[in-house]
Amino acid sequence: MAKKTIEDIQVKGKKVLVRVDFNVPMKDGKITNEKRIVAALPTIKKLIADGGKVILCSHLGKPKNGPEEKFSLAPVAVRLSELLGKTVVFANDDNVVGENAKAAVAAMNEGDVVLLQNTRFRKEETKNIEEFSKELASLADCYVNDAFGSAHRAHCSTEGVTKFLSPNVAGYLIGKELSVMGKALDNADRPFVAVLGGAKIEDKLNVINNLLEKVDTLIIGGGMAFTFLKAKGYEIGKSLLDESKIDYCKDMMAKAEQKGVKLLLPIDTVCVNEFTFDPSVEIEITDSDKIPADKEGCDIGPKSRELFAEAVKAAKTVVWNGPMGVFENPTLAAGTLAVAQAMADSEAVTIIGGGDSAAAVEQMNLDEKMTHISTGGGASLEYLEGKVLPGVAALDEK
Repeated sequence: MAKKTIEDIQVKGKKVLVRVDFNVPMKDGKITNEKRIVAALPTIKKLIADGGKVILCSHLGKPKNGPEEKFSLAPVAVRLSELLGKTVVFANDDNVVGENAKAAVAAMNEGDVVLLQNTRFRKEETKNIEEFSKELASLADCYVNDAFGSAHRAHCSTEGVTKFLSPNVAGYLIGKELSVMGKALDNADRPFVAVLGGAKIEDKLNVINNLLEKVDTLIIGGGMAFTFLKAKGYEIGKSLLDESKIDYCKDMMAKAEQKGVKLLLPIDTVCVNEFTFDPSVEIEITDSDKIPADKEGCDIGPKSRELFAEAVKAAKTVVWNGPMGVFENPTLAAGTLAVAQAMADSEAVTIIGGGDSAAAVEQMNLDEKMTHISTGGGASLEYLEGKVLPGVAALDEK
């Protein structure tokens, strides 16, 4: 269903609680990648320009026992101030909605920005306990969610708070996610090709099932491909295998045939003696139905790269989630990089489902050539499954 966005509301003079995704990587108190902060700027700038009083909240990391200094959002406030060219007041309260936060909000003028402390400093956050949702809501007049990466979680700052504020709308990031991915799943330009990879087939069970209802071609690579190959009766050596999912793979191959969906599996495989991240590892390329008993498949081979690339380049819409091999090892990354390059070279609408796929695209500096890179790996996966995302469902419909 279409959700209201910040384009649909008036915020002048209003206090706007904005859930952003500032869960950025940090080392020694320094931000090592600021993409998520930069991605939030259009929504923040729009609310400032419209005269809103902008109160930002986010989690950072996974604090185990309440407040931990290494998970403080203080460095984010400093960098955000530089990016916006104006002071962002950091409300440093370990209980998030404390005296500092209340005083900072009370002193706000139109166009001011306040950043609250890490929402996960409160244990109630991830349990979606009403008391904390009410406290967050008490600071504001309305709510904007622009954190797609957390939209699949029903937390106080993503879902609970919407019960006590109105209106509740999407920011530009979530708006784009719903628009681009929604069109791909419900009204794609065809041919529609999905590429799935990653290690665990269990993570993609419902995704495969759902996509077989939507796509023209489904490409399966990565560790999960070996259970499919085993289901075809192939020898897979020491490759990753989920024995409990062999029947499921047979069912999915039968479903693909019944639906007229082309299901592509690797036809050759890059094998090693032992799984490793060592780039100097010796490799052997074999046909996918003849993997030696003492070898482990860790990437798709050159013939598979060509096969997959041809399917991608012939598509009008491509969705990709999950690497084709042990992407972290440069010697075993060729398959993943080949898919990324094929998507960049295609004329299709190209959608990257976050996580390792996004990392591969960024590593090759191909991110500018993609139509859309999802800001949430887990959320995009659940969206591809057809699941309802609590943080999205809680927003007002148009």
